[in-house]
Amino acid sequence: MSKKKVLIVVGTRPNFIKVTQFKKVAQNYPKLDIRIVHTSQHFSDEMSRLFFEELDLQPDYFLNLPEKLSPVPQMAEIMKGLHDLITITFKPDLMMVVGDVNSTLAGALVANKMNIPLAHLESGLRSFDNTMPEEHNRILTDKLAHYLFVTEEDALNNLKYEGIKEDKIFFVGNTMIDTLVAYRDKIHQSNILKELNIAPKTYALITLHRPNNVDTKEGLEKIISFLKLLDIRFSNSIKYFVFPIHPRTENNFKHFQLWESLMNIPSLILTKPQSYLNFQKLLMESILVITDSGGVQEETTYLNIPCITLRPSTERPITLWKGSNILLEFDENNIANHIHYLLNTTDKPSSIPPLWDGKATERVVAVLNDLLK
Repeated sequence: MSKKKVLIVVGTRPNFIKVTQFKKVAQNYPKLDIRIVHTSQHFSDEMSRLFFEELDLQPDYFLNLPEKLSPVPQMAEIMKGLHDLITITFKPDLMMVVGDVNSTLAGALVANKMNIPLAHLESGLRSFDNTMPEEHNRILTDKLAHYLFVTEEDALNNLKYEGIKEDKIFFVGNTMIDTLVAYRDKIHQSNILKELNIAPKTYALITLHRPNNVDTKEGLEKIISFLKLLDIRFSNSIKYFVFPIHPRTENNFKHFQLWESLMNIPSLILTKPQSYLNFQKLLMESILVITDSGGVQEETTYLNIPCITLRPSTERPITLWKGSNILLEFDENNIANHIHYLLNTTDKPSSIPPLWDGKATERVVAVLNDLLK
């Protein structure tokens, strides 16, 4: 029996997290041959090696891009690398791209130009903020896709509003939650709290890495002022603020000579970027989370942990109206007031969105198996 070949394109660790269960599930579908290519769009040897080792997973192919490319040459290198991989090594019957990063759009363009049917995993998400490069990547990829896999109701409605034919759309749920469910036992075994000498539910977790928050001196000074305010105002209810700091964020603090000011905040615990298992353990045991990440909004909603997202918009509104997420501009007093509210009320209802049940990958692979008859 001739196998049907599927190439999944990822470029970042968050997007790799969304596909960790695909090859395992595909073992139940003998006619499918699923391979994963990591474009290395975001790749740090130390961080990525640890990530792959702890999950005991490796992509089938790496493109090994040159470091520190701006978006246009980066996408050109990704497209050339994918073209060569498809031409020489693995010609897929279908290509799947994941998420909304530059690798997503680059993969979509390659599939289009090489006449390969295209599927988009995590279709239909919209922030309606055209200042975000990811918004353009999402929209253009959805326009090129033959098959659109949707994680949530808002995304489904967006695609219908945009005129996408319903027979191209598949509401499958959130594959990122599948990874969280699959590795739950290993997450519980993490020793990160012991290593940091902190107890469960004594700390808030902070992740900040988006350019508008951390790439300017003004933005970094706002973070320091904000953390100092939290240190004073919540000393009786939050013992620590744990901040796994992104290398670029750390470099910016040092570049603008603000590192010492950050280090001198008494309740702040700065750590290196954490592995997937350690980070999820920190997430699960936190009182609340302050972030500017996309994926963290989904994980906290699934775990029913209060989350404050410091962004002007989100492409995951279901985490606001159904989940545990609150969207706020970076106003330190307003944020502090919301933290006080979250610590002293149970009024905000939170529930898990439909099909965020750990079985989304199974649904996606079943659809692929039917499509590739």
